[in-house]
Amino acid sequence: MKLTDTRIKPDSKIKLSDWDADDDAIIGKDKPDARERLDEHRARLETLQELLYAEGKHKLLVVLQAMDTAGKDSTIRHVFQGVDPLGVQVASFKSPTPYELARDYLWRVHHHVPGAGEIAIFNRSHYEDVLITRVNGWIDKDECKRRYRQINDFERMLAETGTTILKFYLNISKDEQKKRLEERRDTPEKQWKFQPGDLAVREQWDDYMEAYEAALSATSTEHAPWHVIPANSKLVRNLTVSGLLIEALEGLKMRYPDPAPGVTEIKIV
Repeated sequence: MKLTDTRIKPDSKIKLSDWDADDDAIIGKDKPDARERLDEHRARLETLQELLYAEGKHKLLVVLQAMDTAGKDSTIRHVFQGVDPLGVQVASFKSPTPYELARDYLWRVHHHVPGAGEIAIFNRSHYEDVLITRVNGWIDKDECKRRYRQINDFERMLAETGTTILKFYLNISKDEQKKRLEERRDTPEKQWKFQPGDLAVREQWDDYMEAYEAALSATSTEHAPWHVIPANSKLVRNLTVSGLLIEALEGLKMRYPDPAPGVTEIKIV
């Protein structure tokens, strides 16, 4: 699997069943070597994030969407392990408050987009408003299509004002989710994560797959592409996401700011 193979082409209709959640080609035959590569990715990301912050010019928005247990929190924890929290913010979007519901659905999201030199990570995102709302019948098909257009316009505006956008769908199979839910249920240190509501959402699996397929197909654009990440293996997931982040940041051709005039001649006593 090449990193480019994860990208959904604009204006293409996808079926998630065509994307192998078990694809581990990025690891190859040597897992220890793959773990070393992940360590190298983390070190490189640390350098690139410092450069992004120092230059203070570009912005990076990372969107993570997935079914329960796919590892959104874990991806953030392991991929961004070494970055400076001064230049990275994580936003997690829960059920909207009455104050937020009184405004348009993108209002609360816009507050969390990255500033110059920053990385913003959305752990769930504005896409909840075309996923859970669609699956539960809270919006009709016409409203859903309007929201796809509005989201594309919103992301285009961000891109045109200097934000690089990477959107990752962490793709796990239903069988893998079952294993992870059972592990949460049976492991005392993880039982706090287990919510009965997770099972109700699991019963809607097919409806969510349909909603994700429609959303990913409608909103993967040149300025804000979706990537489908094989996520049955945590190592594959982390290697792939970190590799795509490095590729995007290196593509910005960043450089450190010039020092103040005469700085090398200053004597420190």
